[in-house]
Amino acid sequence: MTDSTTRNYLPGTRIEVINPDFPRGPKLYALFDFDGTISLIREGWQEVMIPMMVDLLEDYALPGETREQRYALVHDFVTELTGKQTIYQMIRFAEEIAARGGKPAEPLFYKEMYLDLLWDRIKDRVAGLKNGTIKPEEMVVPGALEMLEALHRRGVTLFIASGTDQPYVIDEATALGVAQYAQGRIYGATADLLNCSKAMVIERLIKENNLQGHEFMGFGDGYVEIEETKQVGGVAIGVATDEKHRGGLDEWKRHRLKGRGADLIIPDFQEYETLIAYLWGEE
Repeated sequence: MTDSTTRNYLPGTRIEVINPDFPRGPKLYALFDFDGTISLIREGWQEVMIPMMVDLLEDYALPGETREQRYALVHDFVTELTGKQTIYQMIRFAEEIAARGGKPAEPLFYKEMYLDLLWDRIKDRVAGLKNGTIKPEEMVVPGALEMLEALHRRGVTLFIASGTDQPYVIDEATALGVAQYAQGRIYGATADLLNCSKAMVIERLIKENNLQGHEFMGFGDGYVEIEETKQVGGVAIGVATDEKHRGGLDEWKRHRLKGRGADLIIPDFQEYETLIAYLWGEE
């Protein structure tokens, strides 16, 4: 179960066991992050957001500061806030402009600028899914569709929660054919920041359904859903997919997810049958 880098895997799989003592047994509810966990429609969003911010910061460059230094700065705070609503990255960006003596626009202005640029990158993907020229399998983390179907057949109630604006999440989940698994249970960012967080969604579903923590599991590629799942005693599965190559392990994601408390880490869902059996304690 141990490889040359002392990582513990289920035998014959790429399912890494970080915490072998997590509570195993049937799960009643599961929350999935959307972008990077199920969907790859927005793959490359960082390549849009970060350069946009770096370019805008050029007018507020510090003495002797290089573009590479600005890029590193922006990369760090964008990455740190990944998983939260997009507006939080824009709030942090506006604070950076102010800290440099500038007068920033409202964060919503920067968010709309970013979404316009991102749409140019992904519009053909969305259109292709809707007109059938792109198959859903081409725009999801490998095995994600099969995983959702398998959990659905086991009677697990599924939730989808994202930092992306809710109308986009619903539209893209529908285009991928996964909205059917979480009808009425798809959550995204809204103007009411305090009442649309993943923490709120998790807290509400635990309370309203009188769940014990071990009956709940959360899947995600960002720290937010991992930390919030562990906060309520649930089982946290980190999804460390290399999005650009649509498969394989992203070492940076793995390191971050492990550091935030993930019980298991997977590169994708291709071994979903083994994963489910292990979670349920069936082997």
